Amino acid sequence: MFINNINPVLLSLGPLQIRYYGLVYALGFLAAYYLIYKFSKEGKIKNMTSERSDILTLYMIIGGIAGGRLFHFIFYNLASLIQNPLELFYIWHGGMSFHGGLLGMAFAIWLFCRRYHVSFYKVADLIAIPSAFFLFLGRVANFINSELVGIVTNSEKTPWCVVFEKVDDACRHPSQLYEAGKNLLIFGTLMMMRLKGKLKDGIAFWTFILMYGTLRFITNIWRDDPRLYGISTGQFLSLLMIPVAIYFLWKINRKKPLH
Repeated sequence: MFINNINPVLLSLGPLQIRYYGLVYALGFLAAYYLIYKFSKEGKIKNMTSERSDILTLYMIIGGIAGGRLFHFIFYNLASLIQNPLELFYIWHGGMSFHGGLLGMAFAIWLFCRRYHVSFYKVADLIAIPSAFFLFLGRVANFINSELVGIVTNSEKTPWCVVFEKVDDACRHPSQLYEAGKNLLIFGTLMMMRLKGKLKDGIAFWTFILMYGTLRFITNIWRDDPRLYGISTGQFLSLLMIPVAIYFLWKINRKKPLH
């Protein structure tokens, strides 16, 4: 049994606080920007210039945050949004949905690619791998924050259970770490696929979607979420990802192989 009383603040500078969770977001976007800029300089993405890297990164930040906030309130906290619609813009209060962030960012990338005649899949494949890694760090940050906690268990049944002092005195499954492991597995799989050889455009992106949807559904079994007919909102949204990913992977693989 582990007692979680970790301080979520990494560094305090007067009124300014640097939190682990916010730091992960910032580093994630910086890593994405670096990769896009690097590939643009090397001419690996048609019509993508280094100057446009700034624009694309801004698109992704706005799309990711907007989508994450909207989904959070629509699917998880609608009453709060109805009571105070301005809460949507109070991002310092916290509250982000992965599924909304993913959809918002993908839509933003699509808009950018359509405007500048850039391949959506080239960009999405490039972003998928670092995204999986920073999602791993993000779930570790959730653990540090004592949020998205797991279901109650006991130390005899689950010796690795965790007491989150900020929540209650119950020993719970560290579901955040289960999800962190899931994201690390996705990252490793995508890296091996990338190193193994040239992939068709879109394979890395849709593999990410398929693995995330499948593994998120499984790991959320141990997450303490409200459920309807035994399925949580996060599991339902993850289930939707699976057939969509399978369809597009099938569609891409029907094309002639690369030479």
